[in-house]
Amino acid sequence: MRLPRSLTPVTAAAALVLALPGGVARAGDGRPHAPDLFGASCRIKVDGSEVVAYCHNPYVHVDRVRLHIECARWWDIDTDSAPVAAGPALTVKLTGRCWKEIRVVWISHQKAG
Repeated sequence: MRLPRSLTPVTAAAALVLALPGGVARAGDGRPHAPDLFGASCRIKVDGSEVVAYCHNPYVHVDRVRLHIECARWWDIDTDSAPVAAGPALTVKLTGRCWKEIRVVWISHQKAG
């Protein structure tokens, strides 16, 4: 059976729409979905045996930051600070120290709630 010429384009378009994965195209502004950004940016200053870190959170989600200090001497106690909540658009200050020299300092981040 042959379809009339007036129905051929309509039939082809219907078959194409039904064959597409996901069915119909989504309406939107054409831009891809932005990822959920997270994480405060931190500046660390080591002065002898003391450490000061400032962490600024420019994002919406609260970032729980912690200061970790590894001391150079084997007998010196390494420290990890308690978590400090850096809310949206806030800057927090973290401090710590060793008795003698500092080997390594870093900041850890944890998404709150």
